[in-house]
Amino acid sequence: MSVFSGMSRPMKAAGVALIGVAIIAAVIGGITALGGGDGSNEAGPSGTPTQPGTSSTSPSASSSASSPASTSSSASPSSPTPPSPSSPAPGQPTSAGPGQPGQPGQPGGDQQASNKWVTVRVFNNSTIKGLADRAAEDFRGSGWNVNEVGNYSQGIIPTTTAFYRPGTDEEAAAKQLAQEFGIKAEPRFEGIQSASPGVIVIVTKEYQGAHKGS
Repeated sequence: MSVFSGMSRPMKAAGVALIGVAIIAAVIGGITALGGGDGSNEAGPSGTPTQPGTSSTSPSASSSASSPASTSSSASPSSPTPPSPSSPAPGQPTSAGPGQPGQPGQPGGDQQASNKWVTVRVFNNSTIKGLADRAAEDFRGSGWNVNEVGNYSQGIIPTTTAFYRPGTDEEAAAKQLAQEFGIKAEPRFEGIQSASPGVIVIVTKEYQGAHKGS
């Protein structure tokens, strides 16, 4: 038996219309529910809902944005720069470098003293017996290294002279010795070029002994 049994025709028509409206409303409601993803709660690229007024930056993005600051804050403090080899350590004495006062081999008293290690040989070129020995004793008394005394009879030397080989230690030594004792200093002449190394002093009759020159 139909639900419309016993109703008049107009009422049946109205009932059918109401049912049709209800069906249409239900269909529209279902479509709206299925398409509701167009609202403001749609998921963003990272899969989290984006709300009005909130940043859409993902947690990974925010953490990577702050990574430079965290890296700089977590970096270990730089160790202090060690002193350079040329800088003296605190409390340590400073050594004098080349060319500074007090170093051996520099002009002055140290240089003059260092010249006296050079070998000196003394030869008599006069008729005064023992003149070379006397000169040798004068030189030794002043600190010179005299290791040979003899006679030179291969020619006549005009005046007492200290002979040296140019460009060697003998040159500075001969000039210093000559200044101390008021004699001459000259390069070796041909007759003694091949003689043993060392300053060769040939004394003549005018040698004044220990009277030093200025």
